[in-house]
Amino acid sequence: MVLMVVLVTLLGAALGFALHTCHRDGSHRVVPADATFTLDEPGLYYRDAASGRIAHRPHADGGPATVGGPSCERFYAAGDRALCLRARPGRPASTEAVVYDRHFHRLQSFALPGLPSRARVSPSGQVLSWTTLAAGSSYATAGLSTRTSIVDLRTGYTARAIETIPLTVDGARPHSADVAYWSVSFAADDNRFYATVSTGGRTHLVEGDLRSWSAHTLREDVDCPSLSPDGTRVAFMKRVSAGPADPWRLYVLDLADLREHPVAETRAMDDQAAWLDAGTLGYALPAGHGHAADLWSVPADGTGRPHLLAAGASSPVALDAR
Repeated sequence: MVLMVVLVTLLGAALGFALHTCHRDGSHRVVPADATFTLDEPGLYYRDAASGRIAHRPHADGGPATVGGPSCERFYAAGDRALCLRARPGRPASTEAVVYDRHFHRLQSFALPGLPSRARVSPSGQVLSWTTLAAGSSYATAGLSTRTSIVDLRTGYTARAIETIPLTVDGARPHSADVAYWSVSFAADDNRFYATVSTGGRTHLVEGDLRSWSAHTLREDVDCPSLSPDGTRVAFMKRVSAGPADPWRLYVLDLADLREHPVAETRAMDDQAAWLDAGTLGYALPAGHGHAADLWSVPADGTGRPHLLAAGASSPVALDAR
């Protein structure tokens, strides 16, 4: 009898451990896209927090959504390509960056250090960029540890670390070792790009040139830039106070004269906004009480007021019909 009790106890413990292990591993399971889910339909694409997968809504201002894309934590798409970032299980923290075509056929993947943070694709779909963030780091803290790369699909999936680019800050080359880049945004010519660089305790907007592999600063206090479809404006986060409670607001910068104006969104944010069209910005805001972020939109010219696009959503992309 004693032997039977011991055997049953051990069997139950082993079964419980196996079930726990399956549940734990399942939380990191990579879900492929449904065969019928593509980027060919116009509308709004975004990450659905409940499933962790990419969803599609035919109209940005409402309507039923279809969840059928791959599992991603950061997502962006343009042209004929999509970029998906997802955390990999285990320690230290690492990320898988996957390049898809419009039908979510897997084309290439990259193993990256750090956690998924930012993802962008050029309008043509030929140039991509990602940023990963070291575990424990935050965009609100000094000494930020990021890794940002640019992939040019025209040259055979060549990934270049943007940290190696020659940088000019206020007409001079910086000698500080704390240079960190994040949040790249591409122009339509697949050459010019904008990004944030932090060095010497200051944050700058940089304009870069892929062909010459060079970059120079344009002005200070610009975080997470997003270039408008016509290439004339940059939506960005601006630090509006020194305290940690309300550090950033959403602004738009005119590149012609470097004048800026706030949009109607007054809540603090920590996201790289996306241009849903020539006059509308999409972005994620924390929902509070431990809930996933919600997806909002606001006019870029400072008028109007914020509009809720989708609850429990992030990484918005608006695509036209093919």
